[in-house]
Amino acid sequence: MTDDLGLFEDEPTRRVRPVRKRKKDRRKLKLAVVGAVILLILGGGAWYGYRLISGIGGYDDYAGGGETDLVIEVKDGDSTGAIAATLAEADVVASSKAFVSAAATNDKVRAIQPGYYVMRTKISGADAVSRIVDPKARVGNLQIKAGTQFDDITFGQTKTLGVLTLISNATCAELNGKNTCVPVEELRRVSEEADLTALGVPAWAIPDASRAEPKRRLEGLIMPDVYEVKPGSTAEEVWKKLIADSGARLSGIGMPGLADGTGFTPYQVLVMASLVQREAIAADFGKVARVTYNRLSEPMPLQYDSTVNYVLDRPTILTKPEDRDKTGPYNTYSVTGLPPTPIAASSGAAIQAAAKPDQGTWLYFVRCQKDGTSCFADTYPEHQANIQLARANDAY
Repeated sequence: MTDDLGLFEDEPTRRVRPVRKRKKDRRKLKLAVVGAVILLILGGGAWYGYRLISGIGGYDDYAGGGETDLVIEVKDGDSTGAIAATLAEADVVASSKAFVSAAATNDKVRAIQPGYYVMRTKISGADAVSRIVDPKARVGNLQIKAGTQFDDITFGQTKTLGVLTLISNATCAELNGKNTCVPVEELRRVSEEADLTALGVPAWAIPDASRAEPKRRLEGLIMPDVYEVKPGSTAEEVWKKLIADSGARLSGIGMPGLADGTGFTPYQVLVMASLVQREAIAADFGKVARVTYNRLSEPMPLQYDSTVNYVLDRPTILTKPEDRDKTGPYNTYSVTGLPPTPIAASSGAAIQAAAKPDQGTWLYFVRCQKDGTSCFADTYPEHQANIQLARANDAY
């Protein structure tokens, strides 16, 4: 029985072990097959992505001169791929890869700036690249400098374009043989008649702006900066975008909270900033703002020539006696307090100065140097001496 038991124990051992080994081998084989399939999938996806980005392989592309002019927008931070996607979505190119592939050999593509560009539907990727890097394709660029007022200023043979004309010019483009310019008169009409809330005017500015003379109620609400205007837009659409963009810039410098503690409303601070902007160079902003505060607290007339010249559309420093004798809310020789609206576009530096003026007791100032530097005085006799200095320096 001992031998029989031994044989009984040995036989199962010889029969079972090979079965377990075959099961393990089959399990390893299955894992190897699954792993290979996963690698193939991942590898194929990576290759497809590479082909998509690099433009390798076949892709759809148009040929010919295209069909219709249109305006596309390149947004801030857009990569070449993002621009390609925008063009493909607008049917400028047949596929993103058509543009990406053509752009790979043109370094100018990397220098494309955010903004609006006139393109054409159904053109080749190469043609799209050539068009978008052409400086003539860029449209809608609007640059407003500090101190610019709504209306044009003509002085002798020199004409300084106002905000309205600058906006009108920025709306111009040639699309399918037609000009897209929004006339100055249409921009003015909307600025005078449209609901201020609907236009997006900041809530803190609406009470004062709504009481202003209609033609001046948006004055000063577009900060000096570079803006993008889409040609083909209506006057209402143009104003809404500009006011929204400017409102974001005003918020960025702290408005309306910047006026807290000044004793003035945010709109009044904006009015003061425009006076500072037109009356002084940047180095003197803080001092001129202080003179403004000091005169308002006396109270005494501001006697700023810039406000008198504002309604006359004159850029000169001085005013004539007959001009100062004219009555009106902007004649700060005859009326105490601030004018009803800003008189120009105010820079962030001017707004900051109006909210946080320098410390001092000055009541007078005059430009006494040819570079625009002003001399400040506490008393009128001191001011008269500064005027004589200004005349001696041929600065007044």
